[in-house]
Amino acid sequence: MQLLCLLHEIPDGEGRGFDIDEHALVAIRRGDRVYVYRNNCPHRGIRLEWQPDQFLDYEKQYIQCSTHGALFTIDSGECVAGPCPGEMLTGIRCQVDGDSVLIEL
Repeated sequence: MQLLCLLHEIPDGEGRGFDIDEHALVAIRRGDRVYVYRNNCPHRGIRLEWQPDQFLDYEKQYIQCSTHGALFTIDSGECVAGPCPGEMLTGIRCQVDGDSVLIEL
């Protein structure tokens, strides 16, 4: 596993984008848990955010594709609204070890 960032670098209840080599990723923090997905909408294959680190809907309950408003659950990455219902964001294995957020690409 490799270090993605430190836990405190992702504000609780927010998301942050990362580019590691050729991998564009989004990490969403909920308390001591972090969910990491490829930053790629399954509908069009484009990045999810419209501004840096802006991945969540207004109420911060879902990951939102800025292009067509698709909503994805934070804990599973499943599309629950928009043009691709039932499709999934590609999850990245992640674990929090102390203050370190580790991923497996």
